[in-house]
Amino acid sequence: MKKKILFVINTLGRAGAETALIALLNNMDTKKYDIYLYVVLNQGEMAEELPSYVKLLNKHYCKESVLSSKGKKVLIRGILKKIFVHGAIFKNSLYIISNALSMIKNKQGLLFDKLLWKVVSDGSERFNTKFDLAVAYLEGASAYYVRDYVNAPVKAGFIHIDYELAGYTRKLDRDCYKEYTKIFTVSDEVKEHFLHIYPDCKDKTAVFHNMLNVKSIISKSKQKINDTVFVKEDGRTLLLTVGRLTKQKGFDIAIKALRILIKKGYNVYWMILGDGPERNTLSNLAAKEGVSQRFILAGAKENPYPYYVATDIYVHATRFEGKSIAIQEAQILGCPIIASDCSGNREQIESGENGLLCNFNPKDIADAIESLIKEPTRAKIFGKNALKVKVDYSKELEMIDALLENP
Repeated sequence: MKKKILFVINTLGRAGAETALIALLNNMDTKKYDIYLYVVLNQGEMAEELPSYVKLLNKHYCKESVLSSKGKKVLIRGILKKIFVHGAIFKNSLYIISNALSMIKNKQGLLFDKLLWKVVSDGSERFNTKFDLAVAYLEGASAYYVRDYVNAPVKAGFIHIDYELAGYTRKLDRDCYKEYTKIFTVSDEVKEHFLHIYPDCKDKTAVFHNMLNVKSIISKSKQKINDTVFVKEDGRTLLLTVGRLTKQKGFDIAIKALRILIKKGYNVYWMILGDGPERNTLSNLAAKEGVSQRFILAGAKENPYPYYVATDIYVHATRFEGKSIAIQEAQILGCPIIASDCSGNREQIESGENGLLCNFNPKDIADAIESLIKEPTRAKIFGKNALKVKVDYSKELEMIDALLENP
């Protein structure tokens, strides 16, 4: 008999972890496994890209983006409904207050999404099915849900971010990862930071690299771009960044770096593909810095890959990372890359070989971009070397198999 595997994720919006999950699901051996998926918040446009053999367990599902105006309304209604199901909000009132006070004490600010993940998990659907393996593919709600409400003898959790900097704590998690059979982190640095919080999980933690569908990325990259601004012209330099509009991604610093370059006389256009809660803030900042015409907030694209091909330099200057899917995509498509020297990024870029690492401040980012504008031959070499970065996921798939053979 085929074994049953359940994957759980918070949403299926167009983002890095969700993209990696779709690739992983496409590589699962359907002769050996029946694959199930539960999306905690019942929403996300990437459900359209699920392989036909994946059984989506959600009774009600919305394919609207969680970032669209309509999608945000659906999401808020869904969260409000979940917090009252099974008395979730009342059961967790002391948990919320205690963790909120800890966040204030630690000067993190109130991280409302993290305070609500446990409540959302407790208010989610329950299933009687017994699975052979349950996988929480993201931190937060999916990790709590798999720990508390999934019937499976083997449970695995994925960590995609710098756990310390993202604001998670053992108190917030209620030590959930102690109860997991295996924990997969997407990079060595992510593993290191996770183990600072859960040192007792060292023997069951391993690195599982994000998977991508390389053939599909290359094929989609050949489509034409309709954006008239993002075209190559003599003397124009095109910069690209792909990522959600959040503080973590550092777009506020990118705007100031762009201002420096424009003041120096460079004809630079910087396109941002992605959406998120910081959109209005960034738009106002770009206007304040006088770069609105050159800093283009183009929104999320169903197919971002032609933009990688068109760009002169891919820039990924973030405050912190787990392991960037966008950097992996840029390497697959042969882009010269500039990235901030932070956790995650430094593991993906060999500075001076297939890209440049720089300090996270406007001047150093601008200087790194200027250096490649002045040395286009060097930029091309970086792009060629990026193509040589090894892509092999066979060991990752073997780790999934091993969980069911030798848990």
